[in-house]
Amino acid sequence: MIRVLLVDDHPVVRRGLRAMVEDLPELEAVGEAADGAEALRVLEALDARPDVVLMDLQMGTGMHGVEATRRITALPDPPAVLILTTYSTDADILSAVEAGATGYLLKDAPPEEVAAAVRAASRGETVLAPPVAARLLGRVRAGRPTLSPRETQILQLLASGLANRQISKQLFISEATVKTHLVHIYDKLGVDSRTSAIAAGLSSGLIRPA
Repeated sequence: MIRVLLVDDHPVVRRGLRAMVEDLPELEAVGEAADGAEALRVLEALDARPDVVLMDLQMGTGMHGVEATRRITALPDPPAVLILTTYSTDADILSAVEAGATGYLLKDAPPEEVAAAVRAASRGETVLAPPVAARLLGRVRAGRPTLSPRETQILQLLASGLANRQISKQLFISEATVKTHLVHIYDKLGVDSRTSAIAAGLSSGLIRPA
């Protein structure tokens, strides 16, 4: 039996995943959690550690999937962590892989693909959804993204926790100009949020930790 822990902040999604898992004779759902912190508590409480943790990425205000993955994979004899999410930006994928995730699937994957990925993850194999593999391959081929000195400066200030207005005052430029630079930064890094831009900048070495 392959023991699976389900981690997702949506009860309906967890019920669907449990039904899928329990419909297969070789899989067993041994627990559920609504965020990363609860997943760690469930892991500690279980008599036997699961073989695979099926993990969402963004989970409301609780511990997100990347941090949970990092902590779970740091445990002695850790289970495999298989990401199952709707997020497919370069920064999300890279952050999850760097945190130790064994695989990365999207929630629009058919049940049989998810089940096959769980089996592969339990064997220690890396599993990537085709769109995710394509994005990673494209990123490798493209190499490290290039930002202008001003864009790098703004991204570094962003990582320091400054808001757009604070950045504009510090650099003596308009707030509209800051927003324009951010649009270009997001496009070059393949992201769609401030948090993802910072994560991508840190992971690619474009900026240093604040």
